Amino acid sequence: MKTVSTNRKAFHDYHIEEKFEAGLVLTGTEVKSLREGRINLKDSYAKIKDGELFLVNAHISPYSCGNIYNHDPKRERKLLMHKNEILRLYGKVKERGYTLVPLSVYFNKRNIAKLEIALAKGKTLYDKRESIKRKDEKRISAREDAY
Repeated sequence: MKTVSTNRKAFHDYHIEEKFEAGLVLTGTEVKSLREGRINLKDSYAKIKDGELFLVNAHISPYSCGNIYNHDPKRERKLLMHKNEILRLYGKVKERGYTLVPLSVYFNKRNIAKLEIALAKGKTLYDKRESIKRKDEKRISAREDAY
């Protein structure tokens, strides 16, 4: 499994509840750009529209050796999941105020591009400060243990 990109901002901004794996519907030049590692998931999210799941606002840079048939970098990309999983996610997003956040893009053992998405709840400013404080304390204790 080769990880192409991770969304580190998601772990800072959200409480991750559950993780799912979804396939991506991509064009040829998008796959080639992914193999070069040219994707940004920073402000992206997933949404459910007409019973289908879409990745919104993910930026896949145009392929460097592409021609006039290169792809649009910010287009909505369809995600592939089972219908019952999508309906379950739809219920949670509508009722409880959850968000679907992409965590990482990777190629699996069969060299197929996959997206790891998470059912997440937004952190408040206090929660963000608390997690930064815990991370700093852990770093200091690890530094002390090294000596």
